[in-house]
Amino acid sequence: MALTDASIRNKKPTEKQYKVSDAGGLYLLVKPSGAKLWRLKYRIDGKENVFAIGEYCEAPRAETAADATIRKASGRYTLAEARQERERCKGLIRHGIHPAHNRKADAAKRSAENANTFEAVAREWIAKKTPGWTAYYLRQVERFLEADVFPYIGSLPIRNVTAAHLLEIVRRIEGRGAASVALLVRQWASAIFRYAVATLRADTDPASALKGAIHRPKIEHHKPLSRDQVGDFVKALDSYGGYRTTVIALRLMLLTFVRTVELRGAHWTEIDLDRAEWRIPAERMKMREPHIVPLSRQAVELLTELKTHTGGRSFLFPNYRNPQTCMTATTLNRALERMGFNGKDSIGFSAHGFRATASTMLNELSFRSEVIERQLAHAERNKVRATYNQGEYMEERRAMMQQWANLTDEMAKSENKVTPIKQAAA
Repeated sequence: MALTDASIRNKKPTEKQYKVSDAGGLYLLVKPSGAKLWRLKYRIDGKENVFAIGEYCEAPRAETAADATIRKASGRYTLAEARQERERCKGLIRHGIHPAHNRKADAAKRSAENANTFEAVAREWIAKKTPGWTAYYLRQVERFLEADVFPYIGSLPIRNVTAAHLLEIVRRIEGRGAASVALLVRQWASAIFRYAVATLRADTDPASALKGAIHRPKIEHHKPLSRDQVGDFVKALDSYGGYRTTVIALRLMLLTFVRTVELRGAHWTEIDLDRAEWRIPAERMKMREPHIVPLSRQAVELLTELKTHTGGRSFLFPNYRNPQTCMTATTLNRALERMGFNGKDSIGFSAHGFRATASTMLNELSFRSEVIERQLAHAERNKVRATYNQGEYMEERRAMMQQWANLTDEMAKSENKVTPIKQAAA
């Protein structure tokens, strides 16, 4: 006779354990201790086996699906659930699979999934990518993932993370006015999932479904200085009352038009004053390729003076509070603010704008675009050509850098008419 909850409640323990059959090989084992356990008897290859389903419990009156899942995970099954488990096991048995073996495989899978959380896979992806990233970019990736992503989905198995999880995260970021960060987070999440797919820990990339979900903000390019403003800048710099090293840094930004991080992180070992060259190693460049900056006479003079201030340090521009690190970008922009070039009620010029200034004027003056682009260290689209172009156009670049330095000097002399740079070269 099939079991009922009422009949099971009436089963009392005895000195010896005993069985009470239900149907289809399912039975209840009543132990002397009073425990009531579900067992399933079955045969594979003619041999009788017994599978321990779990412990009997009465059906709760009010229970959510999540609570039921947790209860069954702890090994407690109602009568109806034991019968469902019996039918599931029969499907395995028909294929020659022992239910106990299947349970162990499922447990191993769950354990692996719990070990492969989103955060664990993300940090592994970061470790793989780090050799090709700048220190700044690495800090940026880690900072935003730790602040905006890991607290919400970091502990979830990566297979359990859905597009809905990610959409909530990027919309939260966009909602605080950081749409650019939201776009980056979506891109990084997509890269993490692609890595997980490649390493067999995920099947799809749910982040790819979110393309277009975040409105891309209009890019505001760094404003260049006009000719008159370059002259004003040089004169303002000459009368600036701040640290002399900050003055030299800003003047070198104008003369070399490197990226801010490349100047601030420069080491004295990169500078060859005799050859008038600054060789920036690949690991400090955005495009991860070494870069040569020909130094004008004016740049060499500034570096020679700077050496009397910081020549005993590793960095050209050490941080005043912590000399083991380099000058911060804030230092340069604050100086520009004090001179009236940055901040409220100003022209909105930042230290990054020196590159745009040089690029704009040198192109207007008909220097070859490939020479300018090479000196700006922009990415070479032809990857084969990029391997050989480090010294490309070097003589033209040396001449251009000297003529550019001469022109900035002339622009600072407001009483004189600026001579066109090509005419001066002739």
